[in-house]
Amino acid sequence: METEIEKLIPHRFPFLFVDKIITANEKEIIGIKSFDKSNEMLTGSFPEYNFIPGTILVESMAQCGGAGLKKAGLANGFFGLASMEKVTFLKGVTYNEEVKYVIKNIRVSNKLIKQSGIAYAKDEPIVEATWLCARIDK
Repeated sequence: METEIEKLIPHRFPFLFVDKIITANEKEIIGIKSFDKSNEMLTGSFPEYNFIPGTILVESMAQCGGAGLKKAGLANGFFGLASMEKVTFLKGVTYNEEVKYVIKNIRVSNKLIKQSGIAYAKDEPIVEATWLCARIDK
């Protein structure tokens, strides 16, 4: 049975990195993800520190932003990550910690979506990023 997130975006395990959208509107999206070690694909990055790969956190932010736009009824179609800018990794986050994403919608159109966000763990910022997604027509 499909989860709410799977109804919103096409990603599936092992590359689905959003658990829940808490709020979604034209200005802001808030979502969460808890990574666990069941996804062996991720455990090879910094295994001594138990860190989730930073690039996966950015992908997770973009997925959260996309799912939130769909949930709010602000975007239709299939969008893919086209570019990342201003990505800053501030702190590592380990498995089984809840990561909270606060995403700002900068531009939303039928062809392009530009968002920025901050990922938090234990109320501390861990990643900041801005990205652009482009519509992909089949």
